Amino acid sequence: MYLAMHTWMRSEPIERAIERLPALGYKAIEIAGAPDAIDTAAVRNLLKKHGVSCFGAVSLMTPERSLLAKDEARRAASVQYIKDCITMVKELGGEEMSVVPGSVGQLVSESTPEDEWRWAVESVTACNDYAQTCGVRIGIEPINRFETFFINRAAQAIALAEAVGPSCGVCLDSFHMALEEEDMFAAIRAAGDRLVDFHIGENNRFAPGQGTLDWAKIVATLRAIGYDGPLSAEFCPPFDRTPANPFPHQAETDLSNIPEEQRKFLEDHGSNVMSESFFVEQIRQTARVLGPLIA
Repeated sequence: MYLAMHTWMRSEPIERAIERLPALGYKAIEIAGAPDAIDTAAVRNLLKKHGVSCFGAVSLMTPERSLLAKDEARRAASVQYIKDCITMVKELGGEEMSVVPGSVGQLVSESTPEDEWRWAVESVTACNDYAQTCGVRIGIEPINRFETFFINRAAQAIALAEAVGPSCGVCLDSFHMALEEEDMFAAIRAAGDRLVDFHIGENNRFAPGQGTLDWAKIVATLRAIGYDGPLSAEFCPPFDRTPANPFPHQAETDLSNIPEEQRKFLEDHGSNVMSESFFVEQIRQTARVLGPLIA
């Protein structure tokens, strides 16, 4: 196992996201699923320059994107979006695409469970078929019930992966598991060799060691099933707007260079935009806790 880092949690130039990682103990990066904003040739050069690999990408399921939407055109556009992300991963030399099937923030279904399951299987199958031609493996990611009504637990993601086919994998996230799983260790064992990616965040979505999760047991369980992929840092701490805030430097004060769409996405997920100093502290904290466990 090795440390990787997501890019979606802070709006910053991709050059900055990549260049700081080696000195902090990270070997790989997972690119936010924004293929229209990425010059893959330039990013490949940056990765090579800094000795960092691109493991894969994670889908950004904004309100217009859903692989199980009732509207056929919306479903088709969402499938094409995932395919475009997979193309980006291939061009960056990556190997995995984490997919949240439904829109993040959509908590009410649009049709019957039978219809939505059929649409999800059809859509993910189309994405998975394309991924296979690109040498990329899909990992279906469960996220908590407060962010989506569809696929919240590992068992559900495994069921969807099984319906799609043997090459379809599962991506698990410790933060979401802490909310949804009766036993997160049993969930990891159930995923078995379908587990293609593991996202890292505390039960409170801070960096490891700032919550209640048992990281030694998590790593040991991953090792026991033969998982040897990345532990991808995906912290997104809630912001404290009271005098009790222990991190007064937590929030970015200059939002002038952050696009409105990206600012809203970050605020919806973490309530604000992290300052660089706080962001780097969280990256270091993750490495301090997990580094010795995977050495």
